[in-house]
Amino acid sequence: MTDNFPIAPACGGPRVIMTTMKNEGPFLLEWIAYNLTIGFTGFVIFTNDCVDGTDLMAQRLEELGFCSHRPNPITDGAPPQHKALRRAKAHPWVTKADWLMCLDADEFINLRDGLETLPQFLERIGDCDAVSFAWKLFGCGGLEAYEDAQVTGQFMLADEEDDPANGRASGLKTLFRNNGKFHQYNPHRPKVAPRDEGKDVRWMDSGGQPYPMQDVGWRAWPGFSHRYARLHHYSVRSLESFLVKRDRGRTNHVAREQAESYWADMNVNRTEDASILPHAKRAQPMLDALLGDPVLGPLHHAACDWHRTKIETLKEQSDWVAFLDWLRVNRFKTIENVVRDDNG
Repeated sequence: MTDNFPIAPACGGPRVIMTTMKNEGPFLLEWIAYNLTIGFTGFVIFTNDCVDGTDLMAQRLEELGFCSHRPNPITDGAPPQHKALRRAKAHPWVTKADWLMCLDADEFINLRDGLETLPQFLERIGDCDAVSFAWKLFGCGGLEAYEDAQVTGQFMLADEEDDPANGRASGLKTLFRNNGKFHQYNPHRPKVAPRDEGKDVRWMDSGGQPYPMQDVGWRAWPGFSHRYARLHHYSVRSLESFLVKRDRGRTNHVAREQAESYWADMNVNRTEDASILPHAKRAQPMLDALLGDPVLGPLHHAACDWHRTKIETLKEQSDWVAFLDWLRVNRFKTIENVVRDDNG
């Protein structure tokens, strides 16, 4: 069965992503294919309260050997992402991996400077325990309608290279070595135990420049280099898809709504950036193979149909009509008169 895939399943392997998902079915296979193509080898996917079939897709990916799926029910109001990362520490794929990363389904590492794979990137960076990738926010690009097409090929307007649009735009994610130095896995970065000062932890930015671990937060620091990689963050997608995202809720700040303030910060359309397209093109054969699977293909199309139906349902509700009208007015604008929530 797996002979039809250009990249063989590793059932974990040396470079593992830990992630949480809820109703990401229309976007899941592109993200899986892309990350396999650049060199990740396994995915530990925690799902909660899915109604679009994301959990069924993750289960099929587990049967094929590409991911390990774990239900992550939320019964106490706790943030799903933090709960999943605590559980992930004991997962066999996580404990056996050489490198780990917490990455969301709307985040894509764009390798630069001629690099095509993570092993190449890590060789270029040099010996380290952790390397952080700074977000580059991508806005809706003026697109209103949801389309079943690659996210990386649809949205080309983004933030400026070295001038973040706002405080949230400088967030980062971290790839870290599974060498026992880190005792807590957080969405943006791992942490050492309180009793450890972490002075022996060698932390790099995406240009191979070292930085003191004690000073690393969830944002990129002054002088952060993006020479070898940047983390493209498609957090809003189209206007219609953003309606569904708002309805779903956030993964690590469950009490905070994704509405005007979130859109104001994350919908950044300041300059064109199509540099990820060569990686996306290399990932196309793997994506085609996943879509050609007799189980994954129908599940993907069913998820897309659910997404379209949800959009139409939301557009029939008066308060959502007003919100969509607001999005239309502000599809390109940088908005100043909103109350901002400056958290990751």
